Amino acid sequence: MATQAEENYLKAIFKLSGAVERSVSTNALADALDTKASSVTDMVKKLSDKKWVNYQPYQGVTLSNKGKKMAIQVIRKHRLWEVFLVNQLHFRWDEIHEIAEQLEHIQSDKLIDRLDQFLGFPQFDPHGDPIPTADGKIRHHKDETLKDMNPGDVCEVVGVKAHEADFLQYLDGMNLIPGVRVEVKKRYAYDQSLVISVDQGTDIMVSSTVSRQLLVRKKSQTALAHP
Repeated sequence: MATQAEENYLKAIFKLSGAVERSVSTNALADALDTKASSVTDMVKKLSDKKWVNYQPYQGVTLSNKGKKMAIQVIRKHRLWEVFLVNQLHFRWDEIHEIAEQLEHIQSDKLIDRLDQFLGFPQFDPHGDPIPTADGKIRHHKDETLKDMNPGDVCEVVGVKAHEADFLQYLDGMNLIPGVRVEVKKRYAYDQSLVISVDQGTDIMVSSTVSRQLLVRKKSQTALAHP
């Protein structure tokens, strides 16, 4: 059984490695976990001794199959608890991350399976992140952002990359939340800001900083012609 600190490291390595499972540097881990590089090196060596990661000095770290399985289960618990907090306890999506960080370390698989069933087996959390299944399968989003869209494109917001509370509050105020329909009206060459309409409402302007944090799914012309 892993400690909370070990689970946090495994989860961070999984997220930083991405869908292609690239090697993660100790400096990147230190930044993500807000700790010293020397502390990261010590922990990574412990994780390597337990066969949860593959580590070579100066070459970064990757998860072993055992470590990947554990990381995915922690993420599964975190995202299921986020759904519970929003849907059942009516927390806002900008309030739930830190609470779920505590709840994700509960060790009862039976509880988590019951929670999944109670919630109706959700596929995505309130931020649009995919929830791993009990057997560890994850349906990754295509890595396409609003910044990648061009004038005339219509898309659906499917998730957010950044989970900071002030950013989520900003998105709430603009109604830029998962599930909404966005049409790109104009791009300014000067700073790559976009003029968009949200759910066919009033046009608004968003910066490139915001647009690169919004994951979207482009709507096909067929889908637009036959809603």
